[in-house]
Amino acid sequence: MKRMKTAATFFFILILTVFSAAQGGTEQCTAAIITPDASLNGVPMLWKNRDTDVLSNKVVYVEETPFSYLALVNADCQSGRHTFAGLNSAGFGIMNTVASNLPEKSGEMRDLEGIIMADALRTCRSVEDFEKYIQANLGPFLGSRANYGVIDSSGNAYLFEIHNHGYQKIDAASAPERYLVVTNYARSGEPGKGAGYLRFERASQLFRSFPKNQVNFQTILAQFTRDIGHVLLKHPSFSDLKNIPRNEDRWILTKDCINRSYTSASVVITGKKPSDPDSLATMWVIPGEPMCAIGIPLWVEAKTSPELLWKGDDAALWQESFRIKDIIRPNKGDNREEYLNLTRLDNAGGTGYLPQILRAEEEIINSTLDFLKKKPQPPELAAFEQKMAEKAYTVLKNIH
Repeated sequence: MKRMKTAATFFFILILTVFSAAQGGTEQCTAAIITPDASLNGVPMLWKNRDTDVLSNKVVYVEETPFSYLALVNADCQSGRHTFAGLNSAGFGIMNTVASNLPEKSGEMRDLEGIIMADALRTCRSVEDFEKYIQANLGPFLGSRANYGVIDSSGNAYLFEIHNHGYQKIDAASAPERYLVVTNYARSGEPGKGAGYLRFERASQLFRSFPKNQVNFQTILAQFTRDIGHVLLKHPSFSDLKNIPRNEDRWILTKDCINRSYTSASVVITGKKPSDPDSLATMWVIPGEPMCAIGIPLWVEAKTSPELLWKGDDAALWQESFRIKDIIRPNKGDNREEYLNLTRLDNAGGTGYLPQILRAEEEIINSTLDFLKKKPQPPELAAFEQKMAEKAYTVLKNIH
């Protein structure tokens, strides 16, 4: 009897591990955790560029108890029970990056980070709640080997480096800059192992460009998410693109850039102001490779996500981003999609589409900031996010 139980348990672990790997795909992401002291607006923030082989994503609203939440999910997981970044009704936000230099034991659960984050969004009000959740679930069935960025309505901003049998908790406020950049290795993990070191250096360069204590979400959303810089190679800046001859294809390899062919979405969460419990946390989402999509603001209080972000097998805004991706990455197979044609983004003839995307996103950001000054109610929030999604969709549809 004992032997049969052991075999059944092993089979269950095998099936769930395979399922979770299929749900999560290969995750290699770039992210940051920002404290209120580092923020221009005095709020905690999270940023994540999600890199994965599951390119079709959705953003869903999940009505739950005790906390409802917004979640970035794979397109085939509309329930929101497997989440890759999110924000809940208490102002608690979370995201993750894989940390492949943390310990891992053969035969144990793995790749369940999406389930962990969905559980946290449903049940956690604070960073302290999240730590208690992790402590209660440590062991072979946790299924974690990752960094987690977590913020709450009190202004806390922490990094948790978690594996099945332990974790390291790092207060972003303890860093000299009052923020932490994160890629695919853990600070507490095996030195020199893991991945994402070049992206870590590039993202750190970008953050150092902010004046002290003036990190702002607008720059992260518009520039950092789309960054094609490289710490070892000389890649052109956005302003350099205007010098490219109109009829000359100019290619770069983006494998070690922040914006990559397998960046499925970007999320920037601006948390509640700690001194104002009635303030709104906003979840900005770029639905698709950032070079091919436009950021949209969302609020849990709206109690909905625009249909353009979730309806259908592939949500409409992701479909448009895929179409535009084919313009700048026409080569397929054998990793050739990692080569990006800069001329289609912008050029001396003014025929590139990137200025249209950046202009539309800037208009959405400015409209959103003005809108929030009016202290909108939930129905107004729902109508506004729908309007911004439609605006982004119209702009993208007109790109050819």
